[in-house]
Amino acid sequence: MVSLTTPVCEFGRDAVDFELLGVDGQLWNLDKARGEKGLLVAFICNHCPYVKAIQDRLVRDCLALKGLGVNTIAIMSNDPNEYQEDSFENMKRVAEKWRFPFPYVIDNTQQVAKAYGAICTPDFFGFNAELKLQYRGRLDASRKQAAEPDVRRDLFEAMKLVAETGQGPLEQIPSMGCSIKWL
Repeated sequence: MVSLTTPVCEFGRDAVDFELLGVDGQLWNLDKARGEKGLLVAFICNHCPYVKAIQDRLVRDCLALKGLGVNTIAIMSNDPNEYQEDSFENMKRVAEKWRFPFPYVIDNTQQVAKAYGAICTPDFFGFNAELKLQYRGRLDASRKQAAEPDVRRDLFEAMKLVAETGQGPLEQIPSMGCSIKWL
C-alpha cells in the first residue's frame, strides 16, 4: 500500500462529466448528481484504511452538506480483480452498512479517475453550483485512524463556504490515502 497526498486545488477547473453505474442500479452523471449549490465528487473504496477511518464522518458531513444544497457522489475506481474487497457486490454491502446518503458508483475503466486526476482514496473534489472546482483537500485530520471527535471539519467547512459564496478557501490541507489501484 502506497500512501499519497493530493495536489493543490486547481481553482475554477471544470467538473468532468461521466456516466457510471451505482449500487442502486441507476446510471449517474454530473447533471443527475449535482446539487443546487454544488457537488462533492469523492473517490473512495472499500479496503483502504484511510477511507475506513472516516466512513462515519463522511456520512455525517455529506448529510449536512445535502441540507445546504451540496450533493455528493462517491466513485470507486480501484481494480476489483486485484482487491476483491472493492468488488461491486462489496460496494453494495458497504453502502448499505454505512447508509450512504449519496450514490456510490463504479468506474470500471478508471477513465473518470484519470480525467479528474484522482490519485488516492479518499480524494475529494468540491465543485460550486457552476461545477467549477473550489476544494481539493482532506475531510479532517484523520489518517489511518480517526482523529479526535472535535477536530476541525475541513471538508464540511470548505464546502459550506462554497455553498454560501461559490468560492472555496484559499488555504487547503491535502487529503492523504492509499494510491488508486490501477488496472
